Amino acid sequence: MTYKVAALYQFVSLPDFREIRDPLHALCTDLGIKGTLLLAQEGINGTVAGTEEGIDALLGELREGRLFQGRLDNLELKFSAASEMPFKRMKVRLKKEIVTLGDPQADPTRQVGIYVSPADWNTLIESPDIVLLDTRNDFEVEMGTFAGAVDPRIKTFSAFKDFVRNELDPAKHKRVAMFCTGGIRCEKASAYMLGQGFEEVYHLKGGILKYLEEVPETESRWNGGCFVFDERVSLGHGLVERPEDRSLLADE
Repeated sequence: MTYKVAALYQFVSLPDFREIRDPLHALCTDLGIKGTLLLAQEGINGTVAGTEEGIDALLGELREGRLFQGRLDNLELKFSAASEMPFKRMKVRLKKEIVTLGDPQADPTRQVGIYVSPADWNTLIESPDIVLLDTRNDFEVEMGTFAGAVDPRIKTFSAFKDFVRNELDPAKHKRVAMFCTGGIRCEKASAYMLGQGFEEVYHLKGGILKYLEEVPETESRWNGGCFVFDERVSLGHGLVERPEDRSLLADE
């Protein structure tokens, strides 16, 4: 059996996020879906897996059902497949942030960087005046990254602020392009950098996963695997599982 995996997020005001938790968990359980969804006042984020029918039913409820009342009208979605169920159980967690940076001024609903489609990404990052940033944690970068990318060597995303403060200068680094797994970290990171005075901040729309899905391997600038936070561990071009990367994680 093949499972459908959906990675999703949207920044949107959810003042009632605490009340949504239990009915959302019950809905996923009824549909046979497993994974993790994070709810906060600023929106929703997570990855879930189930049958195609189950995932489609969940997405229909998120977009049009009574729980969110039409507020999730701009979900960022990436789909992939798993040969086995990649999650052990279903979790819906309440958080202060759906991706933790720790700076309330970094609000993607107020300002965000310039989205770049996977089709246009190669041209952008080949520009000589671009600083290419991998915003992910160090163990993710070790598994795979874009050629020429700067590794900030951070243990957690919240440390990205320190990297920017200590290593980058708005007066010197005028054009920055960044990427992350699915796009959500770049929403916060680009908002933060714009707030710090950086002039041009670009980010890969849909993240590495969308790039690996849409860009042919023969044209790709990606090297290695893309770490995912489930039991598949890593995906490659075409969002195909890379079992060989599981041993890298075991060595950590």
